[in-house]
Amino acid sequence: MDIVLQALVMGLVQGLTEFLPVSSSGHLVIVPALLGWNDPFITSLEFSVMIHIGTLVALLAYFRHDWLRLVAAGLAALRDRSLRDDPDRRLAWLIAAATLPAAAAGFLLNDLVEERFREVWLVAIMLVVGALILFVAERRGSRQQVVGGLSFPVALGIGVAQALALVPGISRSGISIAAGLFAGLEREAAARFSFLMATPITAAAALYETRKLVAGEAGVALQVAPLVVGVVGAMVSGLIAIAVLLRFLRTRSTDVFVAYRIVLAAVVLIVVLAR
Repeated sequence: MDIVLQALVMGLVQGLTEFLPVSSSGHLVIVPALLGWNDPFITSLEFSVMIHIGTLVALLAYFRHDWLRLVAAGLAALRDRSLRDDPDRRLAWLIAAATLPAAAAGFLLNDLVEERFREVWLVAIMLVVGALILFVAERRGSRQQVVGGLSFPVALGIGVAQALALVPGISRSGISIAAGLFAGLEREAAARFSFLMATPITAAAALYETRKLVAGEAGVALQVAPLVVGVVGAMVSGLIAIAVLLRFLRTRSTDVFVAYRIVLAAVVLIVVLAR
């Protein structure tokens, strides 16, 4: 298959699976492995991270009104050194607290993850681990809390959970939604908080990998056309995935994603063993 078409498929997969709790990083390892794609650019971690620019644009576009309020409120709280019982100020700083663990983990462990945790069989195992966590969270969470009711230590704990998603197969949205459910959040509120706190992390990771690729430090040559196609595909499918998931979680559980993860893991392990 032409590399541009491969990039389009990877972008569409990235956008859908970044927001559905099924692990985008895991799918970006699994898809080329199952389809036999071996182009070094398409299969590189740098390409995988850079097409997050598409999902970043999707996040900013979908939550643009929220971010305009939150940035202004966060800066006002910093200026006044007070939250003043303002829910937007509080939410802005809850997101900041939740961002810290993933930022630290990404800075310290990115190279280790790139070297050790991108094996297909390991991704399959992590898909099952993430499925079990989500399954338990659905049954243990009270689903009565709104985001504004979170304490800062709990927000930090959700951020720690998000940091675990560095390992492909865990899923950033899946693990943070599960953590939100454990904290008592409603399903839709857990997903919305997950998406908001993923925005600064996604932006930082994409900018970092862009700098590496442009500077020639990534070990792969920059290919502009596949990258642009992948980014656009991720943006379009990401916007669809956000809207669909938030609407879905208003009335339904995450059990369908638990089942999908387990079935996919089984298929991957069968293929790996057969080969």
